Amino acid sequence: MAKPSHVTWGGRFTAGPAELMLQFSESVSFDRRLAPFDVAGSKAHSAMLAHVGLITAKERAAIHAGLDMILADIEAGRFVWETKLEDVHMNIEQALTKRVPAAAKLHTARSRNDQIATDMRLFFKHACATLGAKLRTAEQVLLAVAGANRDVLIPGYTHLQRAQPVYLAHHLFAWLEMLERDRQRFAEVAAHANWCPLGAGAIAGTTLPIDREFTAKTLGFVDGRGRPQVTQNSMDTVADRDLFIEFAAACALVGVHLSRIAEDLILWSSTEFKFVELPDAFCTGSSLMPQKKNPDSCELLRGKSARLQGNLHTLLTLTKGLPLTYNRDLQEDKPPVFDSFDQTALCVDVLGGTLAGLTVVPARCAAAVADPALLATDLADYLVLKGVAFRDAHHAVGAVVRLAEKQAVEINRLTTADVQGVHAAFGEDWREVFDLRRALAKREGTGMPGPKQMARQFARWRQRLA
Repeated sequence: MAKPSHVTWGGRFTAGPAELMLQFSESVSFDRRLAPFDVAGSKAHSAMLAHVGLITAKERAAIHAGLDMILADIEAGRFVWETKLEDVHMNIEQALTKRVPAAAKLHTARSRNDQIATDMRLFFKHACATLGAKLRTAEQVLLAVAGANRDVLIPGYTHLQRAQPVYLAHHLFAWLEMLERDRQRFAEVAAHANWCPLGAGAIAGTTLPIDREFTAKTLGFVDGRGRPQVTQNSMDTVADRDLFIEFAAACALVGVHLSRIAEDLILWSSTEFKFVELPDAFCTGSSLMPQKKNPDSCELLRGKSARLQGNLHTLLTLTKGLPLTYNRDLQEDKPPVFDSFDQTALCVDVLGGTLAGLTVVPARCAAAVADPALLATDLADYLVLKGVAFRDAHHAVGAVVRLAEKQAVEINRLTTADVQGVHAAFGEDWREVFDLRRALAKREGTGMPGPKQMARQFARWRQRLA
């Protein structure tokens, strides 16, 4: 009779794995965080086994009670994880079997392949909900900052050169659009995760009379009408890593968005701009220069974006050359996903904290936006309304700007004779263009920064984030 082994596959082998191999191949050091999902999956699976008559109700109850006790031990930090048992699944199953003899039947009609697929889909649903909630909180902070500085105007920039005037809130709403897309993207990933893998087995299901739909409903893998959703191809179920890549991609995009927001804040908080003052709690000083206040939170947000992109690239490279179905390479799919989740959650919280302590400096914003050159395009529009073709108007205003530079005066300080010398269509009212409030009031098309549109956007965001 074969000697029992502590590993589930041990019956085929005459010797156990080398100690070095155990260290090399273990995953429990990182997949132990899946314990709550693994317990939930095992409870659903055992409930299904009892439902179809493969175990008794009494055995099911004993398994559930044992799993509850083990999860309590894990959450209390009392559970002893053993590397030799390789992963979270076998650690829990071995501990359960010591307490509950019926646990030897728990793995009936189940493989670690569909078990881990189920754990990860439950994890993704949880992770997407968590990140969605954190993003919403950050969005609410952004909306509050916009509301507190509703009348502040700043220059908008292209190529990091002053371009046209906008409300500060309009710029902040651009950040909101980015974060809202991120939030919706995580909702889409969660929807893709909402299909139950249990029952796919190692590759080809099982000959036993299981009920996959029962398990799916028990675990909450259901559509909007409560109908169970189960994966439709057993081979794809255990080979598929699209969700991992989609999740990491969503996190990487959050990182890109936070990096761009951070770069704006770094520029705005610099002495050269000083549109905002960052909170001391999210900045540090210099070990040498006592006057320094460094925007560390924002710089780290930029840096973390590279890490999140690296995790995505790791997953793409890991999966690109693998044949169907499961290969041990795929054990390496979880560290980058877990890291992306942890770092994205941390980054979004840090963004929210930084924004919550942000102070706008209205005087510096007003001085910058007072630059009349910001309304050069409006001056071209003025000529268009006089019947001048836009290309000719653009050329004429360019000549007016050049003339102002030559005379070393602001554009609106030129005389009417000066500008009429450039183009006869300029009238005595040409300087009215340089009234900032008038200029903004004319921008009332959808998506523009005019006062009426700003009011609509405030109402829209308040409703969406309520």
